[in-house]
Amino acid sequence: MKSNSLLSIILLILLTAIAPALWGTTYIVTTELLPADRPFIAAFIRLLPAGIILVLISQHLPKRHEWLHIIILAILNFAIFHVLLFVAAYRLPGGLAAVVGAIQPLMMMFLIWLVDGRKPAHLALVASIIGVIGMAVLLLSPNSSWNLIGILAATTGAMLMTCGIFLARRWRTEMPLLAFTGWQLLIAGIMLAPLAWLIDPPLVTLTTKNLVGYGYLSLLGTTLAYVLWFNGIAKLSPVAVSSLGLLSPISAVIIGWVMLGETITGIALLGLIAVLGSVLTVQWALVPKKI
Repeated sequence: MKSNSLLSIILLILLTAIAPALWGTTYIVTTELLPADRPFIAAFIRLLPAGIILVLISQHLPKRHEWLHIIILAILNFAIFHVLLFVAAYRLPGGLAAVVGAIQPLMMMFLIWLVDGRKPAHLALVASIIGVIGMAVLLLSPNSSWNLIGILAATTGAMLMTCGIFLARRWRTEMPLLAFTGWQLLIAGIMLAPLAWLIDPPLVTLTTKNLVGYGYLSLLGTTLAYVLWFNGIAKLSPVAVSSLGLLSPISAVIIGWVMLGETITGIALLGLIAVLGSVLTVQWALVPKKI
């Protein structure tokens, strides 16, 4: 029985890990397929269709007392976060943009300690600190090309996602998973609509390449990814889920290496290995206890 339970947890981790692996493709899709310098439009087109699809499939209306929580989560998990995500994607190399999120597990541990009074597991804490060190090595390596606004956007986005994961687990109700995810996406998309209209340059024409990029991000990178992600949030430790987010830079770096010929060598490679080691160690430390 214990073996079956452990196998189920491992399978859940693997399914949840698909989400950040898909998110790691955001950077190459943004730079290679989407119109340049339109973070609000990109976030709007990514979120709204996904929200409409999931809300229509779920056919579930939140209860009166659930609306405030859903709106707050929509802002943290989607509206502001995705604008910052695209700002970082436009200004930073994919692997570098994603790896800033290495700070998430450490932030989550601090938040749980501050709010719930639960001290972090020592091994998970050490592994998360190593992940942050790995992030710093990547940022400061001589071959890294980084932009201050991009770094600030990626860091702020990581902070918002940490708060979103924490609150999503605390505020999770009996609402069906598709509805819980879909209403956040839909509300965030509606919020971004006027900003996309007023701030970004208008989309005069859309090429086939643009349509493929937006469609991929909305259907796979958002609809599928966030259903898997919120399912993991509901059933796994918040710290474990946060550490899985670090698979996004791994995905981004591999894709950049395979498709764009980007290289990562020397001390930067050691930093990347440290980040990956951090992910694996946190999962190993937390899965048996399922805290």
